[in-house]
Amino acid sequence: MPELSHRRRMLVLAICCMSLLIVSLDNTALNVALPSMQRDLHATTSGLQWTIDAYTLVLASLLMLAGSTADRIGRKRVFMTGLVLFSVGSLLCSLAPDLELLVVFRMVQAVGGSMLNPVAMSIITNTFTDSRERARAIGVWGAVVGISMAAGPLVGGLLVQSVSWRAIFWVNLPVGLAALLLTLRFVPESRAPRARRPDPVGQLLVIALFGSLTYAIIEAPDAGAATVAPFAAVALAALLALLWYEPRRAEPLIDLRFFRSAPFSGATVIAVSAFAALGGFLFLSTLYLQNVRGLDALHAGLWMLPMAAPTFLCAPLSGRLVGSRGPRLPLLVAGTAMTASGVLFAAFEAETSNTTLFIGYVLFGIGFGFVNAPITNTAVSGMPRAQAGVAAAVASTSRQLGQTLGVAVVGAVLVAGIGSSSYRQEFVSAARPGWWILTVCGLAVLVLGLLTSGRWAHRTAERTAEQLRTAEVREVVGASGAAR
Repeated sequence: MPELSHRRRMLVLAICCMSLLIVSLDNTALNVALPSMQRDLHATTSGLQWTIDAYTLVLASLLMLAGSTADRIGRKRVFMTGLVLFSVGSLLCSLAPDLELLVVFRMVQAVGGSMLNPVAMSIITNTFTDSRERARAIGVWGAVVGISMAAGPLVGGLLVQSVSWRAIFWVNLPVGLAALLLTLRFVPESRAPRARRPDPVGQLLVIALFGSLTYAIIEAPDAGAATVAPFAAVALAALLALLWYEPRRAEPLIDLRFFRSAPFSGATVIAVSAFAALGGFLFLSTLYLQNVRGLDALHAGLWMLPMAAPTFLCAPLSGRLVGSRGPRLPLLVAGTAMTASGVLFAAFEAETSNTTLFIGYVLFGIGFGFVNAPITNTAVSGMPRAQAGVAAAVASTSRQLGQTLGVAVVGAVLVAGIGSSSYRQEFVSAARPGWWILTVCGLAVLVLGLLTSGRWAHRTAERTAEQLRTAEVREVVGASGAAR
């Protein structure tokens, strides 16, 4: 990619952030619409889980393929294809006549979404080559998540209240079109110096792993152990096959050598934990505010502001801290705040008091605001720029997998706890195990943030980066020799 002026770099960042905005806004607004969709489409709680997890599951399964494909055939080309597919999928979702087709159209959305965030992050990484400038850019990127969390519930609640839940998907259309035209005009094409070959076997194993695991978790409370056991077995077999097959490929879909870096491995698990907490938090909060407290969609969206506003304010601060002091402090703040929020709900039933509910939301918003920038920066820092798309895609996959598992596990625990009892009366007690799960997720962010940000961890990152560069040079030399 050619060196761009400061103004042009800022414009590229803004265009990339537009793609993140429509994807994140869609998810946060959709959560507020769940009760309305449940009534309109006559959906069960597991049906609501699938409207979220069908999207995040496909997204998680295809992100690494999208990242490596963009590095191979061109990031701008893949990014524009993603914008088209996401916009078309949004239009189809707004027209869905039943839950089954809505889930299918959400999957179409996800195919497009898989080409947006990791590819946009790869474009940003290759545009902002200075480490401090890149950390600030990633901080802005994280702030967009805060904007979507702040605007999503309000926009979603307003649209649901005044029009319909279908209007939520209409918002994506003008933003997607604008981002497409701006990308065509201002974003330069870039790709890795040497094309990586596709890995269809690895891709199929990832889909089998994520899909069967999610199905087993969501359907377990209703279908029973005997029905979901084969899916759990498929997930385990796919995982073992991935661990055996991928290291044997010269150019794997998932380069397991990345995980020799303690910061990269830590960032991956932290991403799963933090976004599992987010997915579970939004799912429980939305159902509680509307189905238990009886609030309409707009007022439920307003109640989300104490969580969304701190996320918006803390994300750029986290980016600046990562740029100046490294990832440790933001991760420690994030883990502490998210753990405290989980304990407040799990041990003290924060839902039952407006004061504790407000404090719990604020704490979670602070924690989530601080966690995003160190995840992204750690995932791509130190890696060869030629593999930036793959490294960013692993981080994005971890986020989506975490959100998928958060909704699946917490939703399954909630369904099992309520059983045939009164939904309104049993919700708080049935949700308590889910809040303890979110507490463990926050604690994982805290502990791993401490363990994977010290001197030992940095040494493993340096060794891994050097090994990757050496292996890359050898592969290039070998390919040149074979060509002769």
